[in-house]
Amino acid sequence: MNFQNKVIWITGASSGIGKALALELSNLDALLIISARNKAALETVKKSCKNPSNVSVLPLDLEVHSSFIKITATAIQIFGRIDILVNNAGILRDKSFHKDTIESFNTVMDVHFQGTLNCTHTVYPIMREQEFGRIIFTSSSSGVFGNFGQANYGSAKMAMVGLMNTLKLE
Repeated sequence: MNFQNKVIWITGASSGIGKALALELSNLDALLIISARNKAALETVKKSCKNPSNVSVLPLDLEVHSSFIKITATAIQIFGRIDILVNNAGILRDKSFHKDTIESFNTVMDVHFQGTLNCTHTVYPIMREQEFGRIIFTSSSSGVFGNFGQANYGSAKMAMVGLMNTLKLE
């Protein structure tokens, strides 16, 4: 696949899978927007990229609605388009269901599902107008099969699968 000059926005890019994606896509000459809450960690990822000048660091708090709208507008201003969105941001708050609080459960849902929904909903019209775009959801088998202590995480991941399957049909 040719990623040269493709504009790719990766959420949760400060560590783990998101960081690995950013580094690899940088090696493939993509133009990157990397987002996460931790700006210092994002700057470290940027410096580690093959061509840091092709990387824009745009901090993101998925629980703040204006955050992803601002990033989308800034990305369009800088690059003129967004070709690929990688919804990768996530948190873990593992706790058995009877010990979890609704607030903690909802925080995981907000980051994983609402964050994915909000970022996707923001870039979707842009991609339709461009007549090109790819949206990737990082999910988990916990959504399909469950995992002890991850009712919150598994629920959020299954909600993502439902959204993805519906968007595929649309």
